[in-house]
Amino acid sequence: MRPSSTCICKHISPFKTKARFIILMHPKEYKKEKNGTGHMTKLQLKNSEIIVGVDFTNNNRVNEILTREKNSFLLYPGKDNFNLSIRESSEIDSFIGTNPHIFILDGTWPCARKMLKLSKNLQNLKRVSFDNKIKSKFIIKQQPNSLCLSTIESVYTVLNLLKEGDLEQCETKDFLIPFEKMIEHQLEYLLNPNSKNYSSTAKKTIITKDMYKKSTERNIIFELE
Repeated sequence: MRPSSTCICKHISPFKTKARFIILMHPKEYKKEKNGTGHMTKLQLKNSEIIVGVDFTNNNRVNEILTREKNSFLLYPGKDNFNLSIRESSEIDSFIGTNPHIFILDGTWPCARKMLKLSKNLQNLKRVSFDNKIKSKFIIKQQPNSLCLSTIESVYTVLNLLKEGDLEQCETKDFLIPFEKMIEHQLEYLLNPNSKNYSSTAKKTIITKDMYKKSTERNIIFELE
């Protein structure tokens, strides 16, 4: 779905995981096939699937998984959740178990909250979360703050935490390469003199954008001299 000059297919290296990731994608996000990280995550993980919707209460596929798989979890931030970052390996093993099914809400933060609010079956799921100490690399997209991660970055973090708990043996070092290449292509476009978005005075110092900025002033990515 991307121009051949910015295609990331050659950087896709799908691999198998013990955990199955079910990406619940908002319809608005589903349409963003060119840069949606949920789609990218699905391509990178053999043991994953995408289900599109807003209210999953009566979704046949979601309810089929929930009925069959008792060790299903929702990845969602919250102080009362099971925090993978601060638990011992034995605790994670006891709580998560083998071959867990992890549901992820893929959409903007307001859309994700709406999806959870409407989906009564998801509200009953045990929740897992993590302490995020890294800044998102998704600098071409507006976010509430730099610590809010994209879907692919969140899955990457979870996989590494499960590896630390000896619940995964997959190799994740190349997992974010397609995502990083997409960002790289976008930045090259912005710095291209032949592009309508080119700014000759732009420096390559990147500043975080604010998703909920109330000002009508257009957000920028680069600091200007």
